[in-house]
Amino acid sequence: MENQTLVKEICPTTAQEWLKKGALLVDVREKDEVAQLAYDAPNIINIPLSEFEERYTEVPKDKDVVMVCKGGGRSLRAAGFLVNHGYTNVVNMQHGIARWVQKGFPTKGDTTIVTGGDSCCSSSGCC
Repeated sequence: MENQTLVKEICPTTAQEWLKKGALLVDVREKDEVAQLAYDAPNIINIPLSEFEERYTEVPKDKDVVMVCKGGGRSLRAAGFLVNHGYTNVVNMQHGIARWVQKGFPTKGDTTIVTGGDSCCSSSGCC
């Protein structure tokens, strides 16, 4: 099966630029995951993937939206769901909070959850 191209994907560096322009981060990790390690961003909401189909209307259609999770897979599914429900300004952040941490972007909590104490990802790929 080929990858679908319905959802644009961006890296954490580009996500930071989107945030500076007022985009909303939507974290689809479960509440216990967010309690351990959270994105420290000005415009962020948590809608766990397990509740997403019931709560997706909380995501505004008139704002730029960056979907995030731990590694990028769950947020990609949620972003695709939004696109299929008429959202046009949604992107997925590749590699999730793991790459966000590697890039040194702000978080709240224990980063060793995703790094294991050292670098979590190779430096290739992300801008």
